[in-house]
Amino acid sequence: MLRIHFMQQWFTLSDLTMEEAPHDTPLYREFVGLGNWQTRLPDESATLRFRHLLEKNELAAQILTVVNDLLRGKGLMLRAGTVVDATLLAAPSSTKNASGARAPEMHQSKNRNEWNFGMKAHIGVDAQSGLVHTVRGTAGQRP
Repeated sequence: MLRIHFMQQWFTLSDLTMEEAPHDTPLYREFVGLGNWQTRLPDESATLRFRHLLEKNELAAQILTVVNDLLRGKGLMLRAGTVVDATLLAAPSSTKNASGARAPEMHQSKNRNEWNFGMKAHIGVDAQSGLVHTVRGTAGQRP
């Protein structure tokens, strides 16, 4: 719940958006430690109750101070958020390059128990404005 709270604050997400975001963005799901798609995510009301508990006990500011101190100790500082997610760009398995060979940047990848063939588009989005600032194509396989 604490990681959900951090993510909600860093990316200015409402309780409802925080409930839905991990379903749409695997990066969020991984950060909160729920990489298993069978694990149930906390709902909107659980997120609200947790935030109210932190506020009631005046813990949010104390926790933020500890996190900032840990980051500063590693030479890091959280200033603005960027969300980066990879989306599979599907291609027919017969995709060939100019020399007639299978294109090396195309690979098979498993996504939610389904095999796909293609590339991945890694898209960087400014968390505050929602504007895309970076797009990179990579092989459609896990590193």
